[in-house]
This record gives sequence, C-alpha cells and structure tokens, in this order.
Amino acid sequence: MIREAVAADAPLLARLLREAFEEYRGRLEPPSSAHGKTEDVVLRELRDGGALLAEEPSGPVGCVFFHVKPDHVYLDRLAVLPPFRGQGVARALMQAVEARARALGPTPVRLNVRLALKDHQDWYARQGYAFHSYGTHAGFSSPTYVVLQKDP
Repeated sequence: MIREAVAADAPLLARLLREAFEEYRGRLEPPSSAHGKTEDVVLRELRDGGALLAEEPSGPVGCVFFHVKPDHVYLDRLAVLPPFRGQGVARALMQAVEARARALGPTPVRLNVRLALKDHQDWYARQGYAFHSYGTHAGFSSPTYVVLQKDP
C-alpha cells in the first residue's frame, strides 16, 4: 500500500532514509545527505513538496519525496529497505509520483543519480528515464550526477 506521508511520519521517514542509504556510507563523494536526515530536515522537505510511504503489513518499507517545480516534478530520495528490494516497491513509489505529474498536466518527472551508481542509472533507464543533463555538487569541478527525465 502506498499512502501520502504526513508531518507525524517525519521520524519514520528520517529513519527509513538513513537505513536505506546506509550501504552507500563511505562509497560516495560527496557523501549522501541521506545519512544526516533528521526529523526537522524531513519536515522542511514535506512542506516544500511531499512524500509517499510504501507499507507492508509488517510496517513501512520505503518512501519517496517529490517537489513540484514550474516545468517538472522532481522525484527525490527514492528509498527502499534492503530486505524489500526487488519486489516492486521502488517501481510502485515511482509510478505514484509519475501519476501525480500526469494529474498536473503533461508534466515530466526528473531525478538525479550519482555517476558512480551506474546500476541505478540502468534501472531508471529501464523505467523509461533518459538523459537530461549533468550536474555538479558544490565544491566539485566536474559532474558528479546525471539528471534523468521521463516525459509524460
């Protein structure tokens, strides 16, 4: 089941992000900001856009944040706990964000993927996302991530 996250879910969302991104600790440069997500940070992100939670009978297993921009919907922080990967949770969360974009009109969805995570880039490509542009984190002189887009 996928449901809209509310402010009361902020501690849970922060925990999901930290647990889902733990495997990337020490593997990415710059480090993922997911490791430092606090309840306050999540509350700010909820006010700036929103988030969806994927829940199993055992409890929450994944989440995704989204932000409506003037020319696209930005899909942010897709996170699924390791034991639940490969079961369609990420795809269901993405499809829910894509449905929101369609409801806004013919609005594309964009997301960022680290260049170091080629397997993630490939997975998104299989979901219909294509190259849009490169991006560079602050303090770096060359691109560190790719922006992918899925048109409506």
